[in-house]
Amino acid sequence: MDVNRKIPKRIASIVMNSLKGGVVPRIGLPYITVGRKNEIEALLHDVEMIKDGGASFRFIVGRYGSGKSFLIQSIRNYVMDQGFIVADADLSPERRLQGTRGQGLATYRELIANLSTKTKPEGGALALVLDRWISQIQSEAVTKTSLKVGDPALSRLVDQKIYEVTSQMSELVHGFEFASLLSRYYHAYLEGDDETKALVLKWFRGEYSLKREAKSELGVNIIITDDDWYEYIKLFASFFTLAGYAGMMIMIDELVNIYKIPNAITRQYNYEKILMMYNDTLQGKAKHLGIIMGATPQALEDRRRGV
Repeated sequence: MDVNRKIPKRIASIVMNSLKGGVVPRIGLPYITVGRKNEIEALLHDVEMIKDGGASFRFIVGRYGSGKSFLIQSIRNYVMDQGFIVADADLSPERRLQGTRGQGLATYRELIANLSTKTKPEGGALALVLDRWISQIQSEAVTKTSLKVGDPALSRLVDQKIYEVTSQMSELVHGFEFASLLSRYYHAYLEGDDETKALVLKWFRGEYSLKREAKSELGVNIIITDDDWYEYIKLFASFFTLAGYAGMMIMIDELVNIYKIPNAITRQYNYEKILMMYNDTLQGKAKHLGIIMGATPQALEDRRRGV
């Protein structure tokens, strides 16, 4: 690392406050990362594979205080620099992979809330990504045709380009509804309809609890649930790639909270969710998606309760 490189004051303050509080800073990690060369290089192959349309699944295992959360955040920063969209979440008693009282959906909501890009590394990037995608398609259409914004011919051309993207989404599980909402967002963007844009974002964030509410407000008879939230992560990975990003990486830490679940059947359901995600990446059912999970050795290896 260049010892003469100065750290911006804002980032230095965030790093110091995080370290004082005993947590890993979300930005500024390259300034303090040392001794992780081998581990980071081992994950770089995955990054290239995801860029090429593949998928990967990794466990990062370490005892409390060994630096696994630090490594996960370091990889997070690296892949954002490579043009990835990143989402991360820590599991807890209220956030699991599967649940009967919305714990799985709570994890999905946390992932979407923490959606980050290189230009918005601190989370909350979903609206920015959608607006950037639409603006980019408009700009490309203007450049190719010399038409002006507001011209009906330009709107029809942009509509066609949007349809080309959304039609590819329609082939995936729940893709038709996902694509129709992308189209709904686009038209709200054109018309300056901030209320409809907010409702679409609400749906994408998994904040609808009743189908009839989504039906009355958006005209879709489906909502994201505990059982199918992971399918929408795969949809987002495909969409982000079509929108010009290199891929999507999700990082789920504190897997020990599943190990600690006292009910064996509930634990099993959560482990089956991990197995499904693992199989998807190995069998090619997920594309442009990387999954990293952080766990303690006991949570992974315990023969009776572990993964």
